[in-house]
Amino acid sequence: MELSALLTSAGINVAVCVVLSSLYSVLRKQPGNLSVYFGRRLTHVYPTRPNQHICFQRFVPSPSWIVKAWGTPEAEILAGAGVDAVVFLRLIVFSLRIFAVAAFVGVVLVLPVNYYGQAMRHKQIHSESLEVFTIANVKQGSKWLWTHCLALYIISFTACLLLYFEYKSIAKMRLAHIRTSPPNPRHFAVLVRGIPWSPDESYSDKVKKFFTKYHGASYLGHQMVYGRGTVQKLMADTEKMCKVLISDDFARTPSILRSALCTGPSSSSAFRILSKEPESIHGKPPFSDPAIASNAKEVPAAFVFFKTRYAADVAAEVLLSTNPMSWVTNYAPEPHDVYWKNLSIPFAQLWLRKIAILLTAIGFSVVFIAPVTFVQSLTELNRLQHKFPALRGLLEKNHMKQIFTGYLPSVILILFLYTVPPTMMLLARIEGSISRSGRKKSACHKVLYFMIWNVFFLNIVANNVIKYIENTLAKKAKDVPNELAQTVPAQATFFMTYVLTSGWASLSSELMQPMMLICNWFKRAILRRKDDLTAFSFPYHTEVPRVLLFGFLGFTFSVLAPLILPCLLVYFFLAFLVYRNQILNVYITKYESGGQLWPTVHNTTIFSLVFMQLIAMCVFGLKRSKTAVTFTFLLVICTILFNEYCRQRFYPVFKNTAAEILIEMDQEDEQSGRMEEIHRDLHKAYFQFTLISKQMGSSEHLSPPTPREEESVEAPIATRPGLVHQGK
Repeated sequence: MELSALLTSAGINVAVCVVLSSLYSVLRKQPGNLSVYFGRRLTHVYPTRPNQHICFQRFVPSPSWIVKAWGTPEAEILAGAGVDAVVFLRLIVFSLRIFAVAAFVGVVLVLPVNYYGQAMRHKQIHSESLEVFTIANVKQGSKWLWTHCLALYIISFTACLLLYFEYKSIAKMRLAHIRTSPPNPRHFAVLVRGIPWSPDESYSDKVKKFFTKYHGASYLGHQMVYGRGTVQKLMADTEKMCKVLISDDFARTPSILRSALCTGPSSSSAFRILSKEPESIHGKPPFSDPAIASNAKEVPAAFVFFKTRYAADVAAEVLLSTNPMSWVTNYAPEPHDVYWKNLSIPFAQLWLRKIAILLTAIGFSVVFIAPVTFVQSLTELNRLQHKFPALRGLLEKNHMKQIFTGYLPSVILILFLYTVPPTMMLLARIEGSISRSGRKKSACHKVLYFMIWNVFFLNIVANNVIKYIENTLAKKAKDVPNELAQTVPAQATFFMTYVLTSGWASLSSELMQPMMLICNWFKRAILRRKDDLTAFSFPYHTEVPRVLLFGFLGFTFSVLAPLILPCLLVYFFLAFLVYRNQILNVYITKYESGGQLWPTVHNTTIFSLVFMQLIAMCVFGLKRSKTAVTFTFLLVICTILFNEYCRQRFYPVFKNTAAEILIEMDQEDEQSGRMEEIHRDLHKAYFQFTLISKQMGSSEHLSPPTPREEESVEAPIATRPGLVHQGK
């Protein structure tokens, strides 16, 4: 690929970014799009109806959102969006800092050595092949390879230094969040699964008997988990439909859909009854009726409450029974974070589900070989002309050649990759996560592994497979390090275009929110529902793997092909502005993990650093530079030791909560007299059917509350004896 093809891809993506960003700055000013671009703000304070008068400023692009995103302090984001959002933005800032250093070192120190690595007659700069700018252009035994080794040391030490300070800072932030946050029910609760079945007593009696006997001094009570039957599911659908039918805009706005659903005098009278008694729907949802819950079937799982945080922490960590498959304890998720459907899964099935999901994910990766191989076939122009002779005339045109080799392959790969996050989220749900945040974290890991393997390794392997098939001659198996050392620099050109297309253009798409925009227009134009608001939490399972993948590519090619670094630097700068804007305005915070994301970031970055060093060591071996190989090997050892130190020093803070903090918080609550109030709130915090109703209603489908609805939401929900079981 020539440099002009890369510039063509960059020009197309810059044009896409400018057009979509300008269109976004206009669409966000339109009153009808407030629910799309200001979802987070609308969920906190529902504003008065905006001014509908047409003015010139509403249709003129402006950089006001950039100024706001840039100038918002981190403390404001922490107070409004939580620790997880700040940790994600810290990932962007860390990447921006390290790749700013890497870009400076690569462009100033490494790139000239690569370009003049061999005695050759250079073409005009725009006609040069991109391989001239890689380490492949450096001749064997060159004395200038010390520059690559020096750059490797600078980038590695800078990355480790920044990682250390970020890990330390985020660990302090997590501890401060735990100390200063209001009393959280999850600190007093433990999820118990694998409760033994007995024909003589119920699961509830079994739990009470067990914890009264072995944890009598600290046991407070328990809340059983109930299976959702057909009746409960039908009532959930009925409740959601009723909320739609009695909405103000639906009731007073004529539409074809409403006429089709509501015909005849009987249906109109039914609507009058519902409109006169809104409390029948909003006051107490059907799922919050304890009589219904009492008829539901108990499952072998329960939330057990303890009198202190420290007692709950001890119960969650120790082995309660001699049989490890029974009386299994986990830290309880936050009430609104509980994924109730998976609590009904028998604990003995979880390991089988994990094996099945692992095999399914491997099978999905195998299926993905076909599109990756097809994409790699497009990067070789000569091979494409040979396979498709009809395209030879078209591909001889210079601009079409640049589009086919520099833009089209990465676009096709991105289209196939859009199927990955939904698939992995489905697999994470089937796997049996007990919380929504845990499900999203599991999906994040699966997407990350899939992206690194399929986008990077499979692209490299696919290119060699194609060449092997075309030669039709058996070759001797080459050494894997040598194979990677030869192939990775050669594939740098494809990954440059991938960063441009998947990085720059995806940020513009994130700004525009095309799916939400289309759904909003459909609701307003077809369904005539103007005051509806559908709010979503931040998609960590898609954005975190994307950012970490770009970091992995940046580290891998920082010494081999430094021309990729300026492209990445632009991406991370745009990501800093776009994600800040989205967190401030669009996405809501439904639950908080306290920065559990950072260990994944740290481990992936360390893997990227070690892989960068190993590939560089293999390349130095091919270039016959024994000194560079020796120094790089020492750098690998130092990086592994640094990672082990961080794992011992910081990771336990993210895995468990320090007993010192828990005991201090317990003492403060006991001295202030708040402990009794906390104990009373525990009994309704994990009331299953009320939480399911709220998750289906207020947190997924939000509308401006009426005064009567506000009263009904704030009123405490009474529970009958037998649903919440208290210890003696």
